Amino acid sequence: MEVLFYVVPLLMIGTAVFLLTRVVRRAREVRSAWGSGLTAEARCLRTYTTTSGGGETMVSTTLHHVYEFTTRDGRSVRFEESNGPATVVEGDIVTVHYVAERPERATAHAPARGKLAAESGCLVAFLGVFITGCVIFMVVVHVFFSTADAFFP
Repeated sequence: MEVLFYVVPLLMIGTAVFLLTRVVRRAREVRSAWGSGLTAEARCLRTYTTTSGGGETMVSTTLHHVYEFTTRDGRSVRFEESNGPATVVEGDIVTVHYVAERPERATAHAPARGKLAAESGCLVAFLGVFITGCVIFMVVVHVFFSTADAFFP
């Protein structure tokens, strides 16, 4: 039974570490795309929304855009990006920023380094606190079970 108090927090920590790496990786990709200086005009091919939640939880809606552009070397690239502006609809032309080596990791978000740092920093801080809380919980449970064995043989 006490194994459950270790396995569940470890699974939660694993999920948080996975999310942490995704947040940091995407922030680095976007920052690199903005810093590369390479831009292109892209056409929005499709927009769609996804929803999650419901029932007793809050419903969350995410707007997705699918863009296509041509790189400077003539390669046609299509990519999808979430949380874009709701004012961009199918057929609109937008400016995308990309890195020459990985144009499929482009972004249509306008450069906003402070906003990116704040968003990423808050998520990293939250996930760090969450992971720390899980570790503290496991330590407390370990101490409780090890002292309980001494008092209740």
